[in-house]
Amino acid sequence: MAAGWRFPSDWALPEVDSVCASVLMSGDLGGPLASLGRARAQAGSGLEETLGDLAALHAVLDGPPAPGGLIGANPDALPARLVRLIALGWAEASMDELAQVDVSERLTGLATEAYLAARLGEVYRRATRRGRCPSDDHLLIAVSVDLSEVTGWSRLLAMVLVADVLRGVFDGGESVAVLGPSVAVVLTEQEPGIAQRVSSARCMIGDRLSANDQLSSAARPLITSHRLPSTHDDARELLKHIARR
Repeated sequence: MAAGWRFPSDWALPEVDSVCASVLMSGDLGGPLASLGRARAQAGSGLEETLGDLAALHAVLDGPPAPGGLIGANPDALPARLVRLIALGWAEASMDELAQVDVSERLTGLATEAYLAARLGEVYRRATRRGRCPSDDHLLIAVSVDLSEVTGWSRLLAMVLVADVLRGVFDGGESVAVLGPSVAVVLTEQEPGIAQRVSSARCMIGDRLSANDQLSSAARPLITSHRLPSTHDDARELLKHIARR
């Protein structure tokens, strides 16, 4: 873990299981590595970080740990074939994101992070034209659920339920997007009643998740409000920060 995979929640992917299974059974890593590259790109990881993850795995397989038990991950020591496989998968997913900027995320039906970033650009341009600060009129509401004890398809079901609640509560033209496997965000205008709607969303999400035995551990969502930064670039960085919660 110290050598790669900076965010522990990133381990909970079927693609990780497939790579590990192929390694243990001495199977072909071609398909699993390509799938892992796609999954890492879709999770917002850069190519450098993705290769670092692969280097950590390769270091474990390639030899004994250094004194003290730590593994030294060296991306430059990766075999060219492994780099090509995971990089092609990563690039394929990245190109898909570029080609589908305005497409909703398929599972939840919520907007993608790319669409939300474009929507934020509109908000900032309008604020500039009006001589106002975006934080005067808009805010981001982040919703994250703890899926650390949830496995398999139940993780996907959790976000489907969260998405359904957010669409129902924020149904007045707000932009509701998914930022990762366990995070959603709402771009909304600051208006009377927003606190009540946030409270309603928290209660409804908790009720939906607690009704399923496999999701009860995630039934206390973390919901936070964020004022928009002064620039669009800073707002995009804020989205990345929220996505990593």
